Amino acid sequence: MKQNLIALTLFLFIFNSSPAQKKINHFIYFELERDRIHDTAFLNNKSIAGAQLKYMWRELEPTENNYNLDLIQNDLDFLTSKGKKLFIQLQDVTFDTIFKPAPDYIITDKRYHGGVNIKYETNDKDEILYVDGYVVRRWDKSVAERFNKLLTALGNRFDGKIEGINLPETSVGFGETGKLYPSGFTPELYRDAIIRYMAMAKKALPRSVVIQYANFMPGEWLPYDDKSYLKSLFEFASREKIGMGGPDIKIYQKGHMNHGYKFLREYSNSIIGGVAVQDGNYGEINPKTGKRVTVKEICDFANEYLGLNYIFWCTEEPYYTSEVLPFLRTLILK
Repeated sequence: MKQNLIALTLFLFIFNSSPAQKKINHFIYFELERDRIHDTAFLNNKSIAGAQLKYMWRELEPTENNYNLDLIQNDLDFLTSKGKKLFIQLQDVTFDTIFKPAPDYIITDKRYHGGVNIKYETNDKDEILYVDGYVVRRWDKSVAERFNKLLTALGNRFDGKIEGINLPETSVGFGETGKLYPSGFTPELYRDAIIRYMAMAKKALPRSVVIQYANFMPGEWLPYDDKSYLKSLFEFASREKIGMGGPDIKIYQKGHMNHGYKFLREYSNSIIGGVAVQDGNYGEINPKTGKRVTVKEICDFANEYLGLNYIFWCTEEPYYTSEVLPFLRTLILK
């Protein structure tokens, strides 16, 4: 009897720890190359549900309260006419310093305290290795109020018409000691700000899918320094029926396995999950095989380990043409 009970307990643990198998919706992530939605290889592939397109805050609101939403409307109309769906990535962060993601008025008006801050890649002594672009001051309530107005405008125009919207990754590089923290920033305030952003997006677009990309959080490193910052985002998402995801599918990569992947798997039965395959992911080595990862292995990991609803495939060549599109075409035969 005792052995049977142990066996049953083990079975239940394995069963409950495994994500439910879901139907994955495959989207192509064209980033800012939005004209590529006209590509016939994309349009004629029946396994592809639609396009994930990136729109910068500064281009959607070129001047205060002046919203240029026809950018989205034109793409949506075209995709809809071709039987494809639109997933918006609303971008408030860059990974270079070519331009700033916020509108000029946010940057110049003193009410917004500069509007953006520089991110860094640092070593364990908080010495700057290189500048990693700009991020909008998400923790600054005056900036967040303006971003909320943009979300509201998007919701009024597109809620229920677009497949979904995702907010960019939570990872920001300000070091760990505090000496590089921007004004008003703490990890706790940043966590609270991300939760407010999630709530704002859900309120603005209740009928479309809302996904917050959450891969890493400043101020903690799991499992050794766990402040529950990342976990609290997933707990909130589970309660409020908000989707979660992130950039990069690097299968079995240790850092991701201890952070975003851990929680995507843990909460897969209660939230919608969507992750983007980014540039560089197709060239990763699968630690299980010691060989370069295959597109099928990425898809299987997303399905069987993470329990995702959405994969957003990037167009990095030569992989996109020679591997991704042919693999997706095979799915219609199943």
